[in-house]
Amino acid sequence: MLTRRHFILTTAALFSSPVAGPALASARPSEAQQAAWDAQVTPRNYDPATTNPWGIHPRLLPQRVEARADLVPGDIHVDAVARYLYHIEEGGTAMRYGVALGRDGLYQAGTYKIRRKVKWPRWTPTQNMIRRQPEAYAQFAGGVEPGPSNALGSRALYLYVGNRDTYLRIHGTPQPRSIGSRASSGCVRMIMPHINDLYEQVDTGVTAHLYPA
Repeated sequence: MLTRRHFILTTAALFSSPVAGPALASARPSEAQQAAWDAQVTPRNYDPATTNPWGIHPRLLPQRVEARADLVPGDIHVDAVARYLYHIEEGGTAMRYGVALGRDGLYQAGTYKIRRKVKWPRWTPTQNMIRRQPEAYAQFAGGVEPGPSNALGSRALYLYVGNRDTYLRIHGTPQPRSIGSRASSGCVRMIMPHINDLYEQVDTGVTAHLYPA
């Protein structure tokens, strides 16, 4: 079982210094439309390590860091204390990204499998979200079509326990200034160009470890 104590005791050894809701069937945007949206949300002359029109803290920009050699390449680890997501690479390194997490106890630590990944996903708030904040979510009960203002942003990785969809996602966000905070309804948020980069490197079937806050 993952515990905060376990995470605090092991995180220094794992990593060192730098070296939303269910998808519903609908018409998918064309490849041309997806490419146009990708261009819209990606700053000109984008450099992951330095581009920062969103004004987030520089430590939250993507960096390659060292990782313990026995970690499984391809897996994801989310540090809920520092607000980092690590994607483990071959050769003892990881790519580190800043993230936002669930607010008010909505973040759910645990071990999950990424069973599905979607470019420019459709978003529908869960019934729990609608019950908690009907004034914010009831209007979207029928779902929101893909696009730059969609709450799941440009990419989504779907977290499962066994064959059960948890409705937790690692996804892009149209609210990039929330990165580094606890702002979501339970999911892990990333800046859209950052998750676009991550998405291409993540295979379905890998494990996502979400550590306690």
